[in-house]
Amino acid sequence: MSAAADQPKNPPAETPHYHGHRARLRERFQNAGPDALSDYELLEMVLFAAQPRRDMKPLAKELLKVFGSFAEAVHAPEPRLREIGGMGDASIHLFKLIGAAAHRIAKGEMKRRAALSSWQDVIDYCRTGMAFADKEQFRLLFLDKRNQLIADELQQTGTIDHAPVYPREVIKRALELSATAIILVHNHPSGDPSPSQADIQMTKAIVDIARPLGIAVHDHIIVGKNGHTSLKGLKLI
Repeated sequence: MSAAADQPKNPPAETPHYHGHRARLRERFQNAGPDALSDYELLEMVLFAAQPRRDMKPLAKELLKVFGSFAEAVHAPEPRLREIGGMGDASIHLFKLIGAAAHRIAKGEMKRRAALSSWQDVIDYCRTGMAFADKEQFRLLFLDKRNQLIADELQQTGTIDHAPVYPREVIKRALELSATAIILVHNHPSGDPSPSQADIQMTKAIVDIARPLGIAVHDHIIVGKNGHTSLKGLKLI
């Protein structure tokens, strides 16, 4: 993937106010912080680096219109991004880099503190890594007796609505890592985090195998772009 800036075949002439607009946006970001900027303005600033000689406001607003939010635009699948006029290799590469960086930062925060010291931290971490994926993923958070994160492993990647899960393999891996507790996490690409009957049955199967071995299943969290669901919160565990 080329790192060169995206260049349209017929770049529009720059307007006199354009450089001033970028300068004002950067100044507001620096002085007032990111919360002072709307989603499309943050998208503009990201796109500045990939396309230094174009007005990014129309493209940023189009991305927001299509995907709904900054997070959904950054995490959108590459083929979908390529459908948007003006999104070339450099811009897409930058979006994927930001998405990877966000996940790496969240993972680093989880490793520095007890995983369950704040349940919202766990939810935020799961949503950062999976909520906007276009295929169903099943991952495991393995914890020690102090609820410190031992490992975060992606177990399966499936289709748009299914990822195969094998309960005995889940417990086998927990034993290999000497984990005393696990958190199950998967995403629903549809956006609706409501558990299916298959999700509930699979969770109960894992709990039944884990309990005699002294391994606790703290929760099964389902994430989607429209929110999250906790099977423990629903009293299904």
